[in-house]
Amino acid sequence: MTVIANVLVALVALLHIYFLVLEMFLWDTPYGRKTFGLTPEFSAASKTLAANQGLYNGFLAAGLIWGLCLGASGWHVKIFFLSCVIVAGLYGGWTVSRKIFFVQALPALLALIALHIH
Repeated sequence: MTVIANVLVALVALLHIYFLVLEMFLWDTPYGRKTFGLTPEFSAASKTLAANQGLYNGFLAAGLIWGLCLGASGWHVKIFFLSCVIVAGLYGGWTVSRKIFFVQALPALLALIALHIH
């Protein structure tokens, strides 16, 4: 079960690296606008805010990767950062789009459950 839990944690980290790239570098591109359903005007006006969000997603990914690198002693680190991801996903799902719950919070919740089963 440890392998499954760590794979799920790694997948959540990879998702957040993807979010970082989308928000920091691709926000104001055709791909970024299509992904988030943005107009060119809005993406240009909100580019700095999106980059800030992307940076925070990078910190979440870094924390999860740090927890994985610590091995068995990284359990608490993984729990903390998965909890942060879940809270961010719940808030985004509540305030922006339900899709955020399914893309961000649900994978982290599954990883958290797997860690607790272990």
